[in-house]
Amino acid sequence: MLEGFDEMDAFVARGCGLVMSKDEHERLVTSENQAVRISNAANMFLFIAKVYASITSGSLAIISSTMDSLLDILSGFILWIAASSMQTPNPYQYPIGKRRMQPLGILVFASVMATLGLQIILESVRTLVSAKNAFRLTKEQERWVVSIMLTVTLLKLLLLVYCRSFKNGIVRAYAQDHFFDVITNGIGLTSALLANRTGHWMDPLGAIILALYTIGTWSKTVLENVNSLVGKSATAEYMRKLTYMCWNHHEAIRQIDTVRAYSFGTHYFVEVDIVLPSDMPLRVAHDIGESLQNKLEMLPEIERAFLHLDYDCTHKPEHSHSG
Repeated sequence: MLEGFDEMDAFVARGCGLVMSKDEHERLVTSENQAVRISNAANMFLFIAKVYASITSGSLAIISSTMDSLLDILSGFILWIAASSMQTPNPYQYPIGKRRMQPLGILVFASVMATLGLQIILESVRTLVSAKNAFRLTKEQERWVVSIMLTVTLLKLLLLVYCRSFKNGIVRAYAQDHFFDVITNGIGLTSALLANRTGHWMDPLGAIILALYTIGTWSKTVLENVNSLVGKSATAEYMRKLTYMCWNHHEAIRQIDTVRAYSFGTHYFVEVDIVLPSDMPLRVAHDIGESLQNKLEMLPEIERAFLHLDYDCTHKPEHSHSG
């Protein structure tokens, strides 16, 4: 807790130095767009390579991994639409911005991935029961399949490191997808090789493991983004840091009546009620409240801060229509 308070003190001491300039913001947006474009181009190239590997091997696990790559392309298109929409604000139609487009796009993306996992399980169980998936690869075919899958995995690993260097939620969703592909490519290749050298059942078994991992990973992502859409409260630790900043903002503040922070997409909306002396001039009270609002909105996690100035703490800050 004390470390969090020191962080707030350091933030106040640095002041406006933390505010990103317009040029820095534009460079960051350009870099994020470039990461999205590179990921989409790589997904297209790797999908073509895995189609060839699927045709060559006939492995159900590799085919499942290829279908995953196809959905990567479709889901990438969804995320690209969400990112483009966020970068074209319209203060008249969307006065509070389009921050929720980001978790909404990720939510659609994750739902599609989880649905794919269920389809893979059904097909793998059917194949496992029917025992009609036996296949054999020649040494030449096996060499081609191994080369393609290892190349795909290496490229995905490089993209994973690249996309994780960004804080943008959509780019990090691509990073999660690249990580997922590294895992699934490894499972698919291992299952195909084992099925080729041992029993055919290893191939659909690997596909089932791959699908269960898909469902588990993206179901967790769905739940996280649902919470960000419905306005979940920030952690108690973060609320303490905000309260500390508000209390130390100005010596005239007598009480901190209410501090709230709840998710709005990837950022927070903050509501603060402070108590000032009843005989304080409106001009002075306004300046105290506005400077605190600006200070809160400088925090990178906060989208918008709302300040309520009062002379007592007898009011009820709760909304009359809470759902």
